[in-house]
Amino acid sequence: MAPTPAPPRVTAALCAWGRTVAEPRLAPGGERVAFVATAGGRGQLVVVDLDAGGGGLHAGPELVVSSTPPPCSARAYGGGTFDWLRDGSGLVYAAVDGGLWLQPVDGAPPRRLVEHGPASSPAVSPDGTRVAYVVDTRHVAVVPLGVDGAWPVRLSTTADFCLDPAWSSDGRQVVWQEWDVPAMPWDASRIVARAADGSGGVEVVAGGDTAVQQPRFAATGALAYLGDQSGWGNVRTAGAGVDRALREEDCEHGGPSWGPGQRSFAWSPDGNGMAVCRNEGGFGSLGLVDISSGALRELARGVHGGLSWQGNRLAAVRSGARTPTQVVVYHGEDLATRLVVAQGPPAGFQSAGLVEPQGVSWPGDDGVEIPGRLYRPTTVADEPPPLIAWVHGGPTGQMEVVFNARIAYWVDRGWAVLVPDHRGSTGHGRAFTQALAGRWGELDVADVAAGLRAAADREWGHRRRLVAMGGSAGGFTVLNLLATSPECCAAGVDLYGVADLFELDETTHRFEAHYLHSLLGPLPETAEAYRDRSPVNRLDAITAPLLILQGDKDGVVPLAQSQAVADGLRQRGRTVELHVYEGEGHGWGRPETLIDELERTEAFLTRHVLRRRTP
Repeated sequence: MAPTPAPPRVTAALCAWGRTVAEPRLAPGGERVAFVATAGGRGQLVVVDLDAGGGGLHAGPELVVSSTPPPCSARAYGGGTFDWLRDGSGLVYAAVDGGLWLQPVDGAPPRRLVEHGPASSPAVSPDGTRVAYVVDTRHVAVVPLGVDGAWPVRLSTTADFCLDPAWSSDGRQVVWQEWDVPAMPWDASRIVARAADGSGGVEVVAGGDTAVQQPRFAATGALAYLGDQSGWGNVRTAGAGVDRALREEDCEHGGPSWGPGQRSFAWSPDGNGMAVCRNEGGFGSLGLVDISSGALRELARGVHGGLSWQGNRLAAVRSGARTPTQVVVYHGEDLATRLVVAQGPPAGFQSAGLVEPQGVSWPGDDGVEIPGRLYRPTTVADEPPPLIAWVHGGPTGQMEVVFNARIAYWVDRGWAVLVPDHRGSTGHGRAFTQALAGRWGELDVADVAAGLRAAADREWGHRRRLVAMGGSAGGFTVLNLLATSPECCAAGVDLYGVADLFELDETTHRFEAHYLHSLLGPLPETAEAYRDRSPVNRLDAITAPLLILQGDKDGVVPLAQSQAVADGLRQRGRTVELHVYEGEGHGWGRPETLIDELERTEAFLTRHVLRRRTP
């Protein structure tokens, strides 16, 4: 008698009932660390005493210091939510009501600083008297922290978008990232500076026809930023007419600017060194770089972000395939000791047999090597496992090797998961990312199809049990893949994917309003590409069973797009299921929705893939 399979260790509830921890920031004296914790769609500001207990570094209990209005939530490797007062007595934060508030850490009621917004990216001046911030990603302004209600001073001028203001060490200047449409920030952006009192003009410090981001000053007055002038997104220093890479290497030191607050590098307190996040083919590490020589010392493996360095303490978000997302503090003279301050996912994953992926690649149709990561189940079987090709969103993005509860869920059930980095993905240099320009819906689809064929040929997965899954831009790729390469997929799962490019161009939100200009081309000149690559116009060719999951409040890809696909496939007699989550937007905010997604998808794939007879 065959042994009874062990029950799954990663349940849907375990995946759903956690929190996101993001944007750790050390207090100016390094004695405390604050971070943003988000659960159930509501953010909280949490402060932890690092000197609790005496006798070395110890993390005290978490103290929630925010109440009403709550702070804006933050992505694990994003931010732009808050900054410390220079004396460590309080936090200036961006709230969900759009305003900017000052919250004392002793729990006293917050005080409103500005009410126009939505505000983001507060940055307190070195002397502690002013705060620079961003209004609606359009403008950079400075407001006094006093109680006199002085009117803000606007620093930005004609730029279409602005992010991440930072102060010079003497408090005289503010620098920030800005760009103009139709470019996206990873196409062409600028680092600019202006006097903090609004006098003089805006000076371009770096960039213009390349992607630049994250301007940040050292205590010495030196300016660093992330730029891809060399073909890779490396940290660079600028000043006195000299602009050079801190350490020029073929890996990425940060991700694309999808929002405010990314902090993938941090100056040492004395300005002689820098902590740098490194992305090598989706695998992350944290390194320390000597400013004068460029020499690198690896501090830790894993994907890091949200770096904050005070004294001999370096705070970060850290994650990996087998490491649930954490807030950590490296400390000691060489920063060699790591203290876990907080964790996002609930306990239980560490004992669930999580697996590390392997880096893989395969040739695209034109011979270009396409990279990816392959997660293999630990179960032993006589035949290759079923396989999910998980297509990331964006499409300018990448699914790095961070903790991913969804992947853990499927691997725990005996599925292999292939994460392809089709052209247009980040993490492989500017040329690889820009290769998708004008070819979205074509090159991404071909690269993923080639990956599925390689998965079958190399027995990464059973050739009759291959599934394509993706959300948003990834859902768009999945739909087009089902239409153009039906032999590659036994089924598809589309989470709020783009289906009609004309409608997307008309209805999407402001940040992406000109995104299609680079991905496809301007209208009306490229109308034929918009028409031909819209999945809603390719429904005749889709024959595989399809599950569509969609929120009814999605402001990026409206419900109408998924509804049109489902209605069209039903009219053609195809197998399609559409489930709409009431109150959900572009991604899920409620744990119950994620539980339903996982369980509903598992039931769908069991019916249409696992129980399907294979030759």
